[in-house]
Amino acid sequence: MGIILFIVIAIVSFAVQARFKSKFKRYSEMPLASGLSGKDIAEKMLRDNGINNVKVQSAEGQLSDHYNPADYTVNLSPEVYHGRSVAAAAVASHECGHALQHAQAYSWLRLRSAMVPVVSIASNLLQWVFMLGIIMAASSMGYMLLLIAFGAMIFVTTFSVVTLPVEFDASKRALAWLNNNPGIMETQEEHTQAKDALWWAAMTYVVAALGAVAQLLYLAMMLFGGRRD
Repeated sequence: MGIILFIVIAIVSFAVQARFKSKFKRYSEMPLASGLSGKDIAEKMLRDNGINNVKVQSAEGQLSDHYNPADYTVNLSPEVYHGRSVAAAAVASHECGHALQHAQAYSWLRLRSAMVPVVSIASNLLQWVFMLGIIMAASSMGYMLLLIAFGAMIFVTTFSVVTLPVEFDASKRALAWLNNNPGIMETQEEHTQAKDALWWAAMTYVVAALGAVAQLLYLAMMLFGGRRD
């Protein structure tokens, strides 16, 4: 049952990722009537919200956009930083939504940031410990290794779940700001497209969280499903 659930979620995840990339490509080809770039939009959103200590900069890589609370930077991929499209506007404002969360000490972001060091260790530990545990499954040492992997997986899964309200809230802030600034998006169609792009981006986090939960359940069944005290 666990294997089937994992396979189903993996297929759904692939489909959602493909759909998001398709949407992003489509909306990247739709120019904004305002002609503003992602950099322009990000800087304006930060200014409008009284945030003057965050720098907007270009980051290498495709879909590499992120906000870094450690050095107060909004990092935009080249196609978003220089882009003057609906997709660029949506992504740039979403990342600034995270900067707003940071400035306002949004509780879910604070929790997520506090978890990063532990989750980083747990993620690196998980793959190797799990692999060794499977190889040595018949022994008591193998069982202990799988228990350690299970503990690490709990942290990873919790992190994925905590990420959801952070991402949804950032998109909510982005859309609210875009709606209150008609000079950024001048048509209702542009607003609808931006909302659609952000919704599909959020769905990638949803399926990632579901995948983590499925892995945790599968590992739990391996460890405890057939055990008798």
